[in-house]
Order: sequence, then structure tokens, then C-alpha cells
Amino acid sequence: MLTASLLAVAACSGGDGGGDGGSDEPLTFVWWGSPERTEITQEAISLHEEESGTAVEGQSVDFGGYFDRLATQFAGGDAPDVFTLGGAYPAEYAQRGALLDLTTVDEHIDLDALDQTALENGQVDGAQYGLSTGSNALAMIVNPDIFDAAGVERPDPETWTWDDFAEITEEISANTDDDTYGTATTLTHDSIEAFARQQGEQLYTEDGEIGVSEESLAAFFGRAQELTETGAAPGAALLTELEDASVEQTLMGTGRAATMLTWSNSLSTLSNASGSDLELWPLPGESETAGVWQQSSQFFSVSADTEQPEQAAELLDFLVNSQEAVDVLGLDRGVPDNPERRAGLEGEPDADSQEEVEYIDQVASRDTAPRPIGPTGSTDVDSITSRVTAELLHGRIDPGEAATTWLEEARAAVEQ
Repeated sequence: MLTASLLAVAACSGGDGGGDGGSDEPLTFVWWGSPERTEITQEAISLHEEESGTAVEGQSVDFGGYFDRLATQFAGGDAPDVFTLGGAYPAEYAQRGALLDLTTVDEHIDLDALDQTALENGQVDGAQYGLSTGSNALAMIVNPDIFDAAGVERPDPETWTWDDFAEITEEISANTDDDTYGTATTLTHDSIEAFARQQGEQLYTEDGEIGVSEESLAAFFGRAQELTETGAAPGAALLTELEDASVEQTLMGTGRAATMLTWSNSLSTLSNASGSDLELWPLPGESETAGVWQQSSQFFSVSADTEQPEQAAELLDFLVNSQEAVDVLGLDRGVPDNPERRAGLEGEPDADSQEEVEYIDQVASRDTAPRPIGPTGSTDVDSITSRVTAELLHGRIDPGEAATTWLEEARAAVEQ
């Protein structure tokens, strides 16, 4: 449905901004999220209305139907002025001429105030089609209590390697109860990209092709298989059972794992669920070649056909560059990408949230390789990883076959 609707978008979208900012109609702004997100977003909107005099009509939509509804609105010529996107959607919409290039209204948005990496996350073919709402990053979340219970010495998180990780998690599993593990999961889809970047490769190239080699993929799947075979991670049956578990129901959330490779913004939720003071560590191997990147949680985008491009740009500028808005929105859509505003939050968040902010500061300060946004079709690659990993862990294919299968299917997905 999305593909068909967006094809219709291409036919009805002018792609150059629909007006000169003279409309008397309120800006329409649509997002997805919880009631709490709606409350704070509406509060930020009210602050902007008071400051700018521009009326904004905000609306939250349930995530389950958000993208279908948005595609239908675009196809019908009734797109909101401002809206949120995630994943590869900025590229998919941009390539069909549905989004406004924000550099055309940069007099109304201070783009230079944002972290460069976060800014690049919203670029497609050199144009700025999305503005990062905030960032998180892949991290290793660690439960020190389980290290202590297993009698395992903690490594230096700044220098540890994947070999260290394998050995330590195996030892923890061996020295704790049968339902407790050194790591909550094997390597995941998100970590394929970090693993590839640590090898000097990319998951996706600038041309929208698969950039990771078969050799690196085989090594990646070999690591995943090793973790289950040694008992460092759960077996295939339990991993399958937990695949759709909420954050609170994961092995880390229930206090039954010493480590979990996941997103940094999970720290507070997992700490509260587990009842332990968890820590954020860099991924293994980061000291050799940095693979972790500053990941935009979502993007604010503007319709190419908006009749109020300047007012839409001013709303985006307020949301990401105003201390008032940043204080209200907090970390709900990620750690703020404006370093000055991020610093303004110091002392405000709780200990876990402050650790998340400091971690993003560290990631943002590193010299990392560019990360092209996922091409059209890349949203399907996540499910390919899950399926191939399941085949591998159930013993139906080996790491080499997993690498070949993944590569063939992922290439087909992004080339369709």
C-alpha cells in the first residue's frame, strides 16, 4: 500500500514548496506516540504559538496505522505540513518528490547548531529532507550485579574486544543459575551495521546498494552461532520466544542477563524493570575502528507542497534549537542533537537519563565514517536478518550459507 500510494505522491507533488508562506490556515503537524508524548508535544507547540504567532494544529496518530494513513494523505493531496518519519522512510518519500529540501528555508532553521552526524542522517542525495528529532546509539547495557554474582572480573569497556565479550559471557553463564545468561541475545540486525563499520565497510552505500561483504557477514553469523553453542546466549527456542517481548520482559529486564546489545535509550526502562543500577558501555571492538554511529530516533520533515514553508521551518527550528522546547520534550524522541541544548539538560535528567546524554556526547565527539540513509526496500532487510538468524541458530544452515542467503535476499530487497 505504501509503495502504491507513494507512486501516486510523485504524480501530485510539486517538490518545490507549495507557497510563499502567506496562508492563513494553521500549520498541520502529525506524529505518532504515547499519550505522554502527545502531552509534551502539545505543550511545546503552545510555547511556539505564543512566541511566533503561528497557529499549529497538532495531532497524534497510533503508530500501527501511522504510515498507511500518511501515505494515503499524500496520495490524496492532503498531506500535513509537518510530520515525523523514521527508518528508511525519509529516503522513500524524498525520492518521490514528497519532501521539502530544508536547505531552501535555512534562513529559518539554524542547521549549523546541530551535530554534523545527526544532520547527515536526514540527508538524501545531498539534500536535507529530514531533521533529526534526537539521537541514541547502539551500546552494551551491563548489569554489574550479575558480573559480581558470577565472580567474573569486568573488562575495561573502552578497550574490550569481541573475543573478550565471547569469553566473558560464556564464563558468566557457566557460573550462574541455568536461567541466567552472559548475554540476553545473540548479535542482532542493528549490530550487523556496527560490525560492518568496524571492518571499514558499510551496510548501505551512497548509491543505495548493499555494502557489507560476504566475508564480514560470515564472521558476524559465526559470532552469533558461537554465543548460543557455548551457552553464553540462550538457545534458539528461547530466543524465538523472546523475539517480540517488551523491553521489560527481556532477559535483561527480568534480571537474568549480564549484558544486552541494544539502543542506549533503553537504559532507564531496563534499569527500572530489573531493579539494578545498569551501565552503558561501548560495544566490543570500538577502540580499534568505531562502528557505532549517532542514530536519529525519528525525523521531522515538511511536505514539498506545504503552503507555509517558512513557518514550517520555524516550527522545526523551535523544536530542536530552543531550550524551552528541548526542556519540555526531554529525551522522549532521543537525546537532543544540539550540543548546547543537550548541555542545558545537565543536572535535569535522572541518573540513567544523564548517562544516556553523556554516552551520546561521547559518540558525537568521535570521528566516524559517514552513514548513508537506508535506500528504498531497506525496511525489509530487518526481517531477512531475523529469518536467516533463526535458520542458523536452529542448525539448518551454517554461517557461510547464512551470509550467502542474507546477501542475496538483501540485495533483492533494495534493488526492487
